[in-house]
Amino acid sequence: MSLNIFWFLPTGGDGRYLGQSSSVARFARPVSNAYLKQIATTAEHLGFDGLLIPTGSGNLDPFITAASLANVTSKIKLLVALRTSAVGSPTVFARQTATLDEALNGRLILNVVPGAWPEELAAEGVFLNHDERYEAADEFITLWKRILSGEKVTHKGKYYSVENAQNLFPSVQKPHPPLYFGGSSDIAHDFTAKHIDAYLSWGEPPHLVAEKIADVKKRAKALGRDVRIGIRLQVIVRETEQEAWEAANRLISHLDDEIIAKAQEIQNSSDSIGQKRITSLHKGDRNKLEISPNLWAGVGLIRGGAGTALVGDPKTIVERLQEYADLGADTFVLSGYPHLEEAVRFAELVFPLLPGKKPLTASGEVVTGGAFDTRLISKR
Repeated sequence: MSLNIFWFLPTGGDGRYLGQSSSVARFARPVSNAYLKQIATTAEHLGFDGLLIPTGSGNLDPFITAASLANVTSKIKLLVALRTSAVGSPTVFARQTATLDEALNGRLILNVVPGAWPEELAAEGVFLNHDERYEAADEFITLWKRILSGEKVTHKGKYYSVENAQNLFPSVQKPHPPLYFGGSSDIAHDFTAKHIDAYLSWGEPPHLVAEKIADVKKRAKALGRDVRIGIRLQVIVRETEQEAWEAANRLISHLDDEIIAKAQEIQNSSDSIGQKRITSLHKGDRNKLEISPNLWAGVGLIRGGAGTALVGDPKTIVERLQEYADLGADTFVLSGYPHLEEAVRFAELVFPLLPGKKPLTASGEVVTGGAFDTRLISKR
């Protein structure tokens, strides 16, 4: 079975190096809609299946960004982050969902994000603890589903109340666009089992991912449901292993101990169990970053969230993807710095090794060469 390969839209900025020093600044790319459109159209042209648009105070609004891409893309799916804790009305959001799904002709996917940093959420008027945010998300998504299905809803709950709520503009996808989500706590896994179509795990070592997958699957089965699996990873691929590791080290070459310490302090302020798991893999130590074969935690020294990267030559990258595919993953949401060039590089080097992926040359011709081991990425 072919994999779904998604790329990432850097709505908080981009660049060749990680960090905030003056030496990095001259290589940084401030975020702009023109640059984001360039990445989106390039990713679609290369054959990526989807594009993750993140959320957070350091990012442009994901829904407005997605709407801006409706008329410049036609095939690529948009995985748009929804921070339920910062959205006021499930009724209004149901209408927004239907509107955007229609504009994208059924290409909308939603990535549910209850939130992870209390200080950031407080700035948006949200003062809920970890479990309360999941309770609110459960209530929100339940109402959102009912309203999008065409039901007229009256509900008075702990977090939301609506009276005769109804959506008059159905979405293209029925009963609603798919829901993706990633979380590592018990309450997050319960939320997944009840509501989610595809569970996204950050790129932990495979044996740890396997444990989470088994738990999510077990909880979903108890409710008579099944959940697809995806992995969210950074990727650094070069023609040789040596070149790939040199590129990884170059990416963090401008980070000093003070910058790392400040970034780790911010990450440790999160009440996200998933963030704590990622941080524990490297503990801020730049000398212990290969946490599993070819799985590198250098990005996590400075970046919250998806802080691990697969590093290697094309064949090695595919073998590592296979390890996650063998656990049941059928979707990979990838990214790399800078995102425009690395999308092209990944497509050129790795797509020829993946069934169903045929990268394009600059002239638009399909690359038909490139043999691959038929075992690789060929089963669930």
